Amino acid sequence: MILAFDGSSIDGSAFTDVVDLAHRSPDWLDDAVSAWSTYGTAVFAVLMAVAWWQARRVSPTAALVALAVPVVVVAAYGLDAAVKLLVREDRPCRTLHVTTLEACPAPGDWSFPSNHAAVAAAAAVALWYVSRRLGAVAAVAACTMAASRVWVGAHYPHDVAAGVVVGTLVAVGAMAAIRRRPDPLIRLLSSARLRPRVLAS
Repeated sequence: MILAFDGSSIDGSAFTDVVDLAHRSPDWLDDAVSAWSTYGTAVFAVLMAVAWWQARRVSPTAALVALAVPVVVVAAYGLDAAVKLLVREDRPCRTLHVTTLEACPAPGDWSFPSNHAAVAAAAAVALWYVSRRLGAVAAVAACTMAASRVWVGAHYPHDVAAGVVVGTLVAVGAMAAIRRRPDPLIRLLSSARLRPRVLAS
């Protein structure tokens, strides 16, 4: 039997308050939040594509920063997944035995930190380095994504808060490093083979 961390002592009461509110809310609201919680990450993919399309016409440096966004998101997801395996916190639906909007994941599908929150936060912060406008849109989307994960019962509040921290730290560190020494990568992007694919002609 795998020993798992019980996170209910941290903010279990806040979690149950949110779940109770979800059960008392109109079906249309629960359906909308559930759909966003499940499929909302696609919005970040669209924002990343728009960011690259705009940046490629600005400069090689702008294109490089835009192309780095999905890489940063994958890195944030990887680190978040690694932390999950280290902490091994049981999902709140298993510890508190409550009925949630989202089906309770199988044992071993750990809760801390939230992958969705980490990915959303990383995308929002990284996009901010490309476009303040797109970054602001992504930040709003990231906040609602994090909140939705508690609403559907997938995570404790501290899970999504930690996910946001992980995603933010990875994005800030990576984007700052890229902007500090962009020249080698810019030379690669400007090569004859890659230029038509990543930069405007």
